[in-house]
Amino acid sequence: MSLIQVTNLTFAHEGSFDTIFENVSFQIDTDWKLGFIGRNGRGKTTFLNLLLGNYEHSGTISAKVEFDYFPFALANKKQPTIDLIGEIVLDYVHWELMRELSLLQVSEDVLDRPFDTLSSGEQTKVLLAALFLKEDRFLLIDEPTNHLDQHARKLVSAYLNSKNGFILVSHDRAFLDRCVDHILSINKSNIEVQKGNFSDWWANKQRQDQHELAETEKLKKDVKRLAEAAQRTSNWSHEVEKTKNGTRNSGSKLDKGYVGHKAAKMMKRAKAMEQRQQSAVEQKAKLLKNIEAADSLKLSQLPYHKKQLVELEDVSIFYGERQACSNIRLTIEQGERIALSGKNGSGKSSLLKLIAGENLHYAGTSRKGSQLKISYVSQDTSHLQGSLTDYARDNGIDESLFKSILRKLDFPRVQFEKDLSAFSGGQKKKVLIARSLCEDCHLYVWDEPLNFIDVFSRMQIEELLLAYSPTILFVEHDSEFRNRIATKLIELP
Repeated sequence: MSLIQVTNLTFAHEGSFDTIFENVSFQIDTDWKLGFIGRNGRGKTTFLNLLLGNYEHSGTISAKVEFDYFPFALANKKQPTIDLIGEIVLDYVHWELMRELSLLQVSEDVLDRPFDTLSSGEQTKVLLAALFLKEDRFLLIDEPTNHLDQHARKLVSAYLNSKNGFILVSHDRAFLDRCVDHILSINKSNIEVQKGNFSDWWANKQRQDQHELAETEKLKKDVKRLAEAAQRTSNWSHEVEKTKNGTRNSGSKLDKGYVGHKAAKMMKRAKAMEQRQQSAVEQKAKLLKNIEAADSLKLSQLPYHKKQLVELEDVSIFYGERQACSNIRLTIEQGERIALSGKNGSGKSSLLKLIAGENLHYAGTSRKGSQLKISYVSQDTSHLQGSLTDYARDNGIDESLFKSILRKLDFPRVQFEKDLSAFSGGQKKKVLIARSLCEDCHLYVWDEPLNFIDVFSRMQIEELLLAYSPTILFVEHDSEFRNRIATKLIELP
């Protein structure tokens, strides 16, 4: 056991006016299983790079361990998997590799296959096995769950729970609950460490937020009451002071010393109230700094003249000689929120692409309603480039509404001036979702919409779909999201 000590860490990217970290201090134990959370763009991956020594910074990061980062940068994905592992871990012991692969339920035959022929789930598991072959390292694991199916997520979370000494970046609430014992959170105004899993952290945050909201309301009332009382006392003091040169009703002269003393006493009371008022204002200013804004999102789905929108009968999809899926039957009716489930490689994305209108080779019958408008969100964000203004124009959506939705999804205004290619993975996915919410359509088709997206935005999107009940077909491996949203679950063989 040793400590990683962060002291007065300050960092901004070169040429940027945005300070990502400012005088941040905390410490973590190298034996912890640490979940790392925070809004998109807050600097989670940046912090991991700072630990790796990739960026210059102010302040100090002291540690007696070396760091390793997942996912690895791979130069040649076409080589046999066993050779690639040998490049990552120079002196590994073969039986130890087989032990790790067994824990992850990866068959030995993958070692002889070219790495790029492995499924995304197999690739993730192989690289995690290689990562944990390294000794005396503190491991930095950056979003390993993207594109993992539900079964693989449970398997990987059980695997990580059997280990220790890592930071895990993930936005999957159930996944975090199964494999971490501490949470490191990047908040609006600070970074903090708490013991427990995500649910423990979330319960603590809700309690703290409610306390701060209640305290703020109390202080607001105190500020108003004290201001009014101070003003009344001050007015009384001035009125009394005016009488110093006056006379009593009986005609006798006033005791100017007594009146002056009384006026001064009232003025002193007024000053004391003003000080109490200022103290209340300062206390109020210390609150609410970490309450996340989560304004409600809206959508307006077009009504359709028929109950049934889509029907597939015995559909099989092919990529050359490879069959992606076979004999699929599916109907989509208005108001349904259908989750497609199945292992990686079962053809979920291919079905969504076919329904969204991509020109795929298939057999069977695919029927869609006449003039049916579909809004499609793909897994892939690599095509995003250029400005938000250009993107809105090219996609025929209202730019003001588009940017308004992004602001509600916690997009800083400074991001609006940047090229889309410079956005984080989560911000790119938010661009696709915001575009979809701007489109007039009868059916939403979303393929893993939550990849890279932070927890708070996931909850916003959940509330949106529950509030407006649009017709939607989606693939999503976040079990919390899927269980809340889906009115029907279809399992692909």
